[in-house]
Amino acid sequence: MNDLIHKGAWELSQLMTGGQVSSQEVTTACLERIAQVEPAVAAFLHVDAERALELARRVDQRRADGQELGPLAGVPVALKDAFAYAGAPTTCGSLILRDWIPPYNATVTQRLLDAGLVILGKTNLDEFAMGSSTENSAFGPTHNPWDLERVPGGSGGGSAASLVAFETPLAIGSDTGGSIRQPASVTGTVGVKPTYGGSSRYGLVAMASSLDQPGPCARSVLDAALLHQVIAGWDPKDSTSIDAPVPDVVAAAQRFDLAGLKVGVVEELGGEGYAAGVEQRFAEAVALLEAGGAEVRQVSCPHFPLALGAYYLIMPSEVSSNLARFDAVRYGWRVDDDGDHSVEQVMRRSRGAGFGAEAKRRIILGTYALSSGYYDAYYGSAQKTRTLIIEDFAAAFEQVDVLVSPATPTTAFKLGERVDDPLAMYKADLCTIPSNLAGNAAASFPIGLSPQDGLPVGLQVMAPPLADDRLYRVGAALERALEEQWSGPLWAELARREERP
Repeated sequence: MNDLIHKGAWELSQLMTGGQVSSQEVTTACLERIAQVEPAVAAFLHVDAERALELARRVDQRRADGQELGPLAGVPVALKDAFAYAGAPTTCGSLILRDWIPPYNATVTQRLLDAGLVILGKTNLDEFAMGSSTENSAFGPTHNPWDLERVPGGSGGGSAASLVAFETPLAIGSDTGGSIRQPASVTGTVGVKPTYGGSSRYGLVAMASSLDQPGPCARSVLDAALLHQVIAGWDPKDSTSIDAPVPDVVAAAQRFDLAGLKVGVVEELGGEGYAAGVEQRFAEAVALLEAGGAEVRQVSCPHFPLALGAYYLIMPSEVSSNLARFDAVRYGWRVDDDGDHSVEQVMRRSRGAGFGAEAKRRIILGTYALSSGYYDAYYGSAQKTRTLIIEDFAAAFEQVDVLVSPATPTTAFKLGERVDDPLAMYKADLCTIPSNLAGNAAASFPIGLSPQDGLPVGLQVMAPPLADDRLYRVGAALERALEEQWSGPLWAELARREERP
């Protein structure tokens, strides 16, 4: 196996800067790996091999010419197929967008290109980012490389799976209710949801506009921080973008002490419904934080148990509004017209055939919640609950610097296990949803394998808005402490398994 695929983004950058390897060699190694494992993993919806190699060649030429390049120049990255990339299909995992090739780049995409990263292609996701398992994609499910019969999380399971399948060292995701953090947890990778408004949503196909947030996915804390630094920052094209300096996440990822840091364990995120192996690894990780100098205390956030219900009224309401544009007239694929049909009939037939079951479920739920006579009872009440959750966070952050919890209640479940039980599927996001409703920063970091089933477990860290650097400080200290126990990173276990006869 080509050893380049096992190296992280920072290590590859150092090798390229030192002239030991070229971006073209690294990109070729990733493309060969994709060709090797994709039939089993199915992390990608589109591989842009020719353009990726051309991007790599340009970076190599600029480096040879002595130009000053960014720290990730020449490093490959995978892009969740909800971000516009000019000239490449952007489907959002939906039939209704299967023929759309955008003529422009999302701001995140453009920032990757400006920083010299090499976009390998577009990764699979639940349709319009609606799901917790990547089984709702119209183009088939993605498989978890730890166990190909299990889900890689969702909605961004393709991005997370591509990392642990060693197809790419970096990936981009978007997080609406946990779509970066939940896949990171069940694949043993690092996934970060920046502060809402901390990274631009321009060119990210909207699912729920007050909740969506692009973020970095990687195999290490430092790699995630470097990618975060590239994509973050104010964007005049996004009205919700925050015009404030980006916290120094890279410096935080290179700091390994926790002295003086106050860590709050959220009392409401644990107990019944949480797998014993998840709780065991979480308790061990918290003990490591305390041993590393952090002051740990219990913190109550009494309205967090209401977050799931509030989210599944607010999010579908925004889905109903955002997906109304895909009507086969203004946007979206149109069913072949085999007769004299009215516009309304064409729209009905096209939307009926173009949207999958989960998208339809959320459109109907959201339309109902916004309808006359029900708005105050459902959508209005959910927004009031959202305010209470924001107040819970504010009160908690007066006591502690960060909050921690399991990232998911269980490890990866089997493919097909929850597809007929939407509520069971939604519960995969119990821990992650509060941060989306409040807009604060949050991340998932790998903390080992569950003793019950040998699958990855993640620890969630939550920080106040615009304190994203605190996530990386905790993650870096935890990563170092755990790697000393494991004699290397968690994902190295996958590489060892693959190399065994």
